[in-house]
Amino acid sequence: MATTMTLHAHPPLPVPLVKPAFSFPYPLHSPSSQRFRMSSASLPPLPENRVVLGCGAVSVDFLAAVASYPNPDDKIRSTSAKLQGGGNAGNALTCAARLGLKPRLISKVADDPQGKGILEELEADGVDSSFIVVSEGGNSPFTYIIVDDQTKTRTCIHTPGYPPMIPQELTESNLVAALDGARLVYFDGRLHETALVVAQEATRRGIPILIDAERKREGLDELLNLSSYVICSAKFPQAWTGAPSIPSALVSMVLMLPNIKFVVVTLGEDGCVMLERSSENGLSEEVDVDDLLETLKHKKDSNSTLPTYVSSSQVKLHAKGIGTVGGRLLLGTAEKIPPSELVDTTGAGDSFIGAVLYAPYHVVMSFCCPFNIPHPSPHKKMLTKEGPFPQVV
Repeated sequence: MATTMTLHAHPPLPVPLVKPAFSFPYPLHSPSSQRFRMSSASLPPLPENRVVLGCGAVSVDFLAAVASYPNPDDKIRSTSAKLQGGGNAGNALTCAARLGLKPRLISKVADDPQGKGILEELEADGVDSSFIVVSEGGNSPFTYIIVDDQTKTRTCIHTPGYPPMIPQELTESNLVAALDGARLVYFDGRLHETALVVAQEATRRGIPILIDAERKREGLDELLNLSSYVICSAKFPQAWTGAPSIPSALVSMVLMLPNIKFVVVTLGEDGCVMLERSSENGLSEEVDVDDLLETLKHKKDSNSTLPTYVSSSQVKLHAKGIGTVGGRLLLGTAEKIPPSELVDTTGAGDSFIGAVLYAPYHVVMSFCCPFNIPHPSPHKKMLTKEGPFPQVV
């Protein structure tokens, strides 16, 4: 058992120091959102059928900002503290909802005040929570997050919900209803037994699957084998494949996972790299994938403050000691944000995934080019999180 009910009943963060749970302090489109509005103004209207289904984690986040990360046995004071919604799937689908999609979420909470707050906030943002299981007793998932004001980073200490979700809690009728009309299914790697049941049915129905591969998790390999698209954290590709570099690890992943159409690795302030698979038929040129990435780095516009990307042509991508795959490599840049305007990176990766979920709903934007999508930035700037779930402002 990962935790006990008493852990969640009385969170140690002093109530007077935190905002009321799940209050939403900023309007959906505030005056500070000029860049987002300008990015999305030229986009065509979304189609009527824009349902995406997610399966994964929701939680309550207890955030404490500190001047600098404490040393062992230190006693320090927070500079600010907040209570807000979190969890990878909850964040990403909230982002998708604020971009205009109709997300549904399969997850589990308890019937405690925190679980009630999670459900209310998701519904307020347009995420269908009717497929979330609510247990009698137990505790909803929660995370303590220490935000370092000096380095603009965050450290997360997560306590899973109890009792954990089991596949039997997702009835066949609810599974059918959740998948009905869905054009894409997204998994964050949690709730792996339930997720596998959903993924197998989605595969049977021919619905594409996107996986958030943040780190190695129990059951993740089975989900990856069914995936159409994979979004990875910076460390995952090499950790999962054992390859010596990120580009060679992406080649290895595409070779090991025959169903995936593309794999993306996010690199924080360095942007992201994507390998898009294509047929090797008709491709004569073979290029070392590590050398190709270095070439793309020299081609990117280092003076641009807004996100952009550079792409190779379709070639045979070779990784030494691993193999060759047909495709192209894309290098996406990140927005350059003044350090004075950064708060922390909480929710940035989930917002990226939310933008990728949004991409296939525009015919002018190929799903293989998620870098074109206007990322719904949290409050203030791209790498901040202010209020419950990542803000779209």
